[in-house]
Amino acid sequence: MRKTNYSFEKRQREIAKQKKKEAKRDRKTEKAVPSDKEENSENVV
Repeated sequence: MRKTNYSFEKRQREIAKQKKKEAKRDRKTEKAVPSDKEENSENVV
């Protein structure tokens, strides 16, 4: 029987958590970007 590699499993969980956090941040910035574009277009005109 093989010995469980806990450090590998921990690293995989950390990577998954980091990707989830980045995806959440990207969703938040996508919501903020359209409002910024609208404001900029009004200021330019």
